[in-house]
Amino acid sequence: MRPPEGDGAVERVAVTDEAADLIRELHAEHGPLMFHQSGGCCDGSAPMCYPAGEFRVGSADVLLGHLEVGLPEPVPVWMSRSQFELWRHTHLTIDVVPGRGSGFSLESPTGRRFLVRSRLMDDGG
Repeated sequence: MRPPEGDGAVERVAVTDEAADLIRELHAEHGPLMFHQSGGCCDGSAPMCYPAGEFRVGSADVLLGHLEVGLPEPVPVWMSRSQFELWRHTHLTIDVVPGRGSGFSLESPTGRRFLVRSRLMDDGG
């Protein structure tokens, strides 16, 4: 449950201003939050937002980083270790667009949904 070996200083996740606004709205209603990057299947590859601790993470998950969105605590972003091995060289930005959220993600009833925009990392991260 620690950052990937040797990658502690690399920024792997970011958030758009619009997604940060929605995160703050959800925090006001649900308290501290967390994200887990879905690996596909039913939810595609959607970043799923949960109340902190509701989605159980363990040794099969990698902490990608924390989103600083102006809340008292940063919002952790997790991914399964097996998916991380495929996405190791990818930087993720959590964004939001109109639409219905996926599965049990907290934004589902808001008419907006989180999505991840990705790019290959260069030598600077």
